[in-house]
Amino acid sequence: MKILKFGGTSVGSVESISKLLQIIEKEQKQSGNPVIVLSAMSGVTNLLSSMADKAAQGGTFSSELKELEERHFEVIKELLAVPRQNPVFTKLRILFNELEDLLQGVMILRELTPRTRDLVLSYGERCSTFMISKIAGQKSDEDVYVNAADVIKTDSSFGQARVNMELTELLIRDCYNTNKGKMLFVTGFIASNDEGRITTLGRGGSDYTAAIFGSALNAEEIEIWTDVNGMMTADPRMVKKAFSLPELSYTEAMELSFFGAKVIYPPTMIPAFMKKIPIVIRNTFEPEFPGSVIKHDCENSGLAIKGISSINDISIINIEGSGMVGKAGFSGRLFSLLAREQINVILITQSSSEHSITFAIHPSDAARAQHLIEHEFELELLAKKIEAPIFEQGLSVLAIVGENMKQTPGISGKLFHALGRNGINVRAIAQGSSEYNISVVISREDLNKGLNAVHDAFFVELNKTLHVFCLGTGNIGTTLFKQLLEHKDFLQKHNGIQIKVVGIGNTRKMFFDAEGIELENWQDTLQKEGEPADLAHFVERMKSMNLPNCVFADNTASLKPIEFYQEIFSSNISIVTCNKIGNSSSFEQYKLFRDTARLHGVDFFYETNVGAGLPIVKTLKDLMISGDRILSIEAILSGTISYIFNNYKGDITFHDIVKQAQEKGYTEPDPRDDLRGTDFMRKMLILARDAGYELEAADVEIESMLPESCLNAETVDDFYKTLQAENSFFEDMKKQAENEKKVLRYIGKLENGKVKIGLQMVDDAHPFYALSGSDNIISFITDRYKERPMVVKGPGAGAEVTAAGVFADIVHVGANKF
Repeated sequence: MKILKFGGTSVGSVESISKLLQIIEKEQKQSGNPVIVLSAMSGVTNLLSSMADKAAQGGTFSSELKELEERHFEVIKELLAVPRQNPVFTKLRILFNELEDLLQGVMILRELTPRTRDLVLSYGERCSTFMISKIAGQKSDEDVYVNAADVIKTDSSFGQARVNMELTELLIRDCYNTNKGKMLFVTGFIASNDEGRITTLGRGGSDYTAAIFGSALNAEEIEIWTDVNGMMTADPRMVKKAFSLPELSYTEAMELSFFGAKVIYPPTMIPAFMKKIPIVIRNTFEPEFPGSVIKHDCENSGLAIKGISSINDISIINIEGSGMVGKAGFSGRLFSLLAREQINVILITQSSSEHSITFAIHPSDAARAQHLIEHEFELELLAKKIEAPIFEQGLSVLAIVGENMKQTPGISGKLFHALGRNGINVRAIAQGSSEYNISVVISREDLNKGLNAVHDAFFVELNKTLHVFCLGTGNIGTTLFKQLLEHKDFLQKHNGIQIKVVGIGNTRKMFFDAEGIELENWQDTLQKEGEPADLAHFVERMKSMNLPNCVFADNTASLKPIEFYQEIFSSNISIVTCNKIGNSSSFEQYKLFRDTARLHGVDFFYETNVGAGLPIVKTLKDLMISGDRILSIEAILSGTISYIFNNYKGDITFHDIVKQAQEKGYTEPDPRDDLRGTDFMRKMLILARDAGYELEAADVEIESMLPESCLNAETVDDFYKTLQAENSFFEDMKKQAENEKKVLRYIGKLENGKVKIGLQMVDDAHPFYALSGSDNIISFITDRYKERPMVVKGPGAGAEVTAAGVFADIVHVGANKF
């Protein structure tokens, strides 16, 4: 025999009640008559409570009463045969008239006692259960409406009554045996005291009713039918990747339910737990889904934690003072006081020195708790033995739960790493010795981010999500979007990372979507739906979205984004950039960026600052991290200059090869921007700084490859004319190199803390001799690579390789995040 309980959403409409009837009919055929426990129609309990409050204040409630009637009558008209409707309408009208008279009395007296409120609220379950029992019974007339107030007996704690289990079980068994062979439709939530006065069982009381009946009748199973697919790893409204748990223990379910998982109410499980009756959470709207089983002998799932739960709104109170140290009974006085006044304490933590106690309560109790504490400890406060209690609002509790936690090292480390990497400050921590639960108090505005960050950290079988904000939609930005789209499936399959571009901006427009921007048509979206560009607003929106695991990708060559880097780091957002300006400006700024990123536990990756997609920066850092010592670095780090000197041979003039490079798109519109070596200098300066040298741009010695006349030409056309006129200058160098069987290379060198960039002639023994095309090359001579240097060579320019470098850096952020 089973107990089937249906929640408010399952009885909330004609459609849902039709599904409920199908489920009951199927169960009846398979296992015989179940006991059906029903809640009020969805929203009705809140409606009744609102009506009672209005009446107590002398307000009118007629419109709400009419709405209540219409909702029930609509169901009857749709689902009950016409000849059977009048008796049901009559009974419901009697109940609604009773309710109206009761509310009129409340309005006249301007008084709403807990006892009266319980009576008002009981009409929700009484109406829905009577109505559905008649709809279900129209085929057999063998269904019985049971008012649970006749069989569940409690004390007189109205609103949260305690059940007399011994008497209640006798009455339930007697009721069941009296109606043998019939299907019972039982009102959830309500009971009665010894005087027959209606009481209620508190929040989730209908679940409790089901468990009480299950225990009394030794049911095989208790099924809780609701609107979700069982117990989830997190609240699916806040964590989109939350998934259903096939099974969990009573302890795990109790912990998750206590900390905000509203699928099941904690006291529900106590009668079932005592009799070891499995509780199954099912979805009325997806009855084919198996749901979650809460049971005694749960198999080991292999998951470190079973779920993440939360209490959205709490207040914490901190009491501290020297008078508490070693003072026996202080905690007893404090918590006995709160218990006497029915103030529930959610979480407690105390320093080992006994100098302070912090505890969490519901915000509605905060003002009363403050008054009670100040009155109870008035003498201690006057004597300055304790400080005035400090109350903090706007907080939430996040809790991870699982029986495997007690045998899995590093659980707390993973939790705090996930929160810390996302800039979420932990205000208080509590962990029981059973290690089933670790609870942390965080800011309410960080709760959504915290839940998602922790969920990504613990459930390794899911793809981890990075939220990327991209600035710049030129060649590199556009190519990056293309690569992200092309490699989306590969990334998820092989790296377990999902990259969502949630913000795109350029100098004209910007657009945001927390769910991810579709990269197939991002241009149209940005153009049609984007708002006017504002860099400060872009950064502010990025911060205010407060998403977990964020990356800011700067795909520009502008100075303006650099001004926001420190603010972005301070907001616990990692930065990936191909923009060299930030790292090649003052050393003070260079150091500040690193220090700020380190302080806030985020990444600053800029592989593409030097050599586009070539692994130059990473290689240098790996050498230094491993304890190697850099003796010297030689490099050609300009694709433009590389192309020019690799092809400046034979009969071609220097003028013609520069012109050719410009036509192929290797140079800037004014080739002197490349040939001056300024970009090359920035790259060498970044390498020198990464190698540990505190250098400024002025410390880099640059030998110009161009005569002064070329550099001083007023226009690009004048430059080319001057270049032609100075042909002999370049021809002499080329001939000298050829005569000595060498080649010309524009090389940067770091040695003994000094950087020099200039034109050199190298022979075939030099690793740069055979360079071709527009490739970059770098040679590291270190203690380990002294005889034969480590050489990195490859394309050092172009949108494809640069975007690929940015892509790789974003993935590296993901590797560090998780």
